Amino acid sequence: MAFRLKLVPDETKIDFFRWQFVTFGFSAILMLASVVVLFLNGLNFGIDFRGGTTIRTEAVQPVDVGAYRDAIQPLDLGDVAITQVFDPSFGPERNVAQVRIGAQDGAEAVTPATIEEVRGALQQVDPSIEFASVESVGPKVSGELINTAIYAVLAALVGISIYIWLRFEWQFSIGAIISLLHDVLITMGIFALFQIRFDLTTIAALLTIVGYSINDTVVVFDRLRENLMKYKTKPLRDLMNLSVNETLSRTVMTSGTTLLALIALLVLGGDVIRGFVFAITFGILIGTYSSIYVAKNFVLWLGVKRDWDKSDPKDPKKRKNVSPFEGAEEV
Repeated sequence: MAFRLKLVPDETKIDFFRWQFVTFGFSAILMLASVVVLFLNGLNFGIDFRGGTTIRTEAVQPVDVGAYRDAIQPLDLGDVAITQVFDPSFGPERNVAQVRIGAQDGAEAVTPATIEEVRGALQQVDPSIEFASVESVGPKVSGELINTAIYAVLAALVGISIYIWLRFEWQFSIGAIISLLHDVLITMGIFALFQIRFDLTTIAALLTIVGYSINDTVVVFDRLRENLMKYKTKPLRDLMNLSVNETLSRTVMTSGTTLLALIALLVLGGDVIRGFVFAITFGILIGTYSSIYVAKNFVLWLGVKRDWDKSDPKDPKKRKNVSPFEGAEEV
């Protein structure tokens, strides 16, 4: 007999609306707190948004990112990111790395004296290291990146809301977009509270969260639409509870298996990707919560029209407000 792991029973009858005012109040408090923290603390912008200097190094010996970081750390330069550059055209004697140093004390770029200190520190690790190029990113470019990042997130939210509107109804679209705003805002609030570095990889993580969260929400909405076809007289609240219970096993298993990989990356992935992985990990947790407790609450409050006019059943073209669910047999 095959062994099957079940985190959730096949049939559950959980009343997700039992504590709806508590859960909704909790979400509202978190969103308000996130706005306050963002206003008071602000985000800890990384080099991409704050400006700084990028140094491209070349060496004969293989790149040791950990050793490079340990050598630069005593210089107390603040935000420093070190990555190895891979290229198929590089021979075994050409090992390239990229060192990115954030602007110091509001300056547009790192001073030449600081660059020489970095050169000396890295040559203590590998005397063959040479600086192939040194480039600075000023505040103007950084400001443009911030605006582009904001536009990217807003465009994703607008595009998703239009899709949900066309795929379902406008009530579903509003529930979905508020749920996504809930996820993005609270995640940014956590970054502001703990002053975790916020850079372009974090924007990528936020967009990933938006996609993952809307996937969960669409699964619930799709099952709700199917149940609306089956049970035309059943109260909407009961249909929503039924729909979430029927998809609960899928939601838990999908989120659980994804979190296993993310937690491993969070623990073992190192400092370079830690902010990115943390954002996705927290986003999946809050996104799963919002799909169950936030999106459907707004749909319930807005209501879904179900009493359609059937005055002329023989000629559908002449009828008004024809239900997309009409014609399905009631179970």
